[in-house]
Amino acid sequence: MGGGADKPASHERILAAVRAIPRGQVAGYGEVARRAGLPGRARLAARVLSGNTDPTLPWHRVLRSDGRIAFAEGSSGYREQSQRLRAEGVKVERGRVRMPRVEADLDAEIWGRR
Repeated sequence: MGGGADKPASHERILAAVRAIPRGQVAGYGEVARRAGLPGRARLAARVLSGNTDPTLPWHRVLRSDGRIAFAEGSSGYREQSQRLRAEGVKVERGRVRMPRVEADLDAEIWGRR
């Protein structure tokens, strides 16, 4: 049945990775995908979150890799994400959050990032 058969499982893994982001912390779409066991699938993570209907999912903790909010500046989504992050103690300046250093893997530590 091709690659579509595992689609629900990959979506659930992404949602689980988002739920695991602690309050007051953030992660990029790529980091969420990596934590879900789907390295290189940042766009899939973004697509899954864009279709989210679960009001309890902490979607607001996921940002672009450079720490920027993905919504257009001034939009209702942008304002809501900024407010939710600030309510958790996250410092948001001009739509950007200082991103945490990504945990390095052993290969990257030994051979360097490419």
